[in-house]
Amino acid sequence: MTTLQDAIDIARRDKYLAVVSTLRSDGTIQSTVVNAGVLPHPVNGADVIGFVTYGATKLANLRKRPQLSLTFRSGWEWATVEGHVELIGPDDPSPSIGADRLRLLLREIFRAAGGSHDDWDGYDRTMAEQRRTAVLISPTRIYSN
Repeated sequence: MTTLQDAIDIARRDKYLAVVSTLRSDGTIQSTVVNAGVLPHPVNGADVIGFVTYGATKLANLRKRPQLSLTFRSGWEWATVEGHVELIGPDDPSPSIGADRLRLLLREIFRAAGGSHDDWDGYDRTMAEQRRTAVLISPTRIYSN
């Protein structure tokens, strides 16, 4: 049985890169590459996978169909996590997460996905200007080769 820890162990070996697949309204698949990592959910503390995104396509798909699959790989090893999605951002407000908590959450996701930064104020400004959204995945199925 593959665990979330198994998935993140694979992720760590290739800079936390993951392929994310969402479902379009016409039933076709839309995929993209993101950096993602495991962190505690900001409200309930459960382990979730998080990544940060902006733009129209992926967010539109997730707003209408809040589930996805995410695959980490390193060489020929891979692990896929399927799950339900929660969006938290300026265009997807959460009653439990205010603006300052969102700012910190975006930082937490960035660090969980292997990132570091020399100018957190600049990072915060960019995230706000680009209206970045936190995508939190609660795993429902995890499998690998």
